[in-house]
Amino acid sequence: MHTATRPALVLSAAVAVGLTLTRPAAAHGDNLEVVITGHRDGHVLTQVTWENDGDPVDERVAALVSAVSADGSRTVGPWKLVRGARPVDWTTAEALPTGSWKVTVDAGHPGLGHAERQLTVAAARATPAPSTPALSTPGRSTPDPSTPARATPTPSTPAPSSPVPATPSPSASQTATTQPREQETWGPWLTTIGLAVAALAGAAAGIWIRRRRGGRR
Repeated sequence: MHTATRPALVLSAAVAVGLTLTRPAAAHGDNLEVVITGHRDGHVLTQVTWENDGDPVDERVAALVSAVSADGSRTVGPWKLVRGARPVDWTTAEALPTGSWKVTVDAGHPGLGHAERQLTVAAARATPAPSTPALSTPGRSTPDPSTPARATPTPSTPAPSSPVPATPSPSASQTATTQPREQETWGPWLTTIGLAVAALAGAAAGIWIRRRRGGRR
């Protein structure tokens, strides 16, 4: 009966650990299924699973992403894949520029995988800011801040004038009173003048009659 030496025991333990560590990878196979599903704002979206059973890859995936423009004048990458929201989802931290690109993904760990796809990244559209209607008051204009304000003249208050005494106009009663007084003043004179004129006329008539009679004799 042979007794195992200490180095032999250590070697047996290392082989057992190695078989244990490599057993999950061997159960899934040696290759990865890499599918490019599209992009989000230029970030390449992929799904990585084990090829033979479709299970997600629990460990870190080492893969590189590169892209060439449609005319071959531009290239981007290589970029690393980073884990996405779900276990099978992987994406890039960098984004493709605007244009049409031939994207290639090459995986090397924990298995081999390869994928290609044509992606087109459209230019982002600028969203116009909502305009706020200005509230205007009817009958009032909004002053232009670049125009200097004009001084508004203050209305002057006229000084109070001294009251001018009103000249009373002659009333009808005063006019009626004046007329009788004038008639009383001129009445006697008119009567005297009339009598004088009548007397002179009578005298002249008497003289004329006498002369006529004396001539007949």
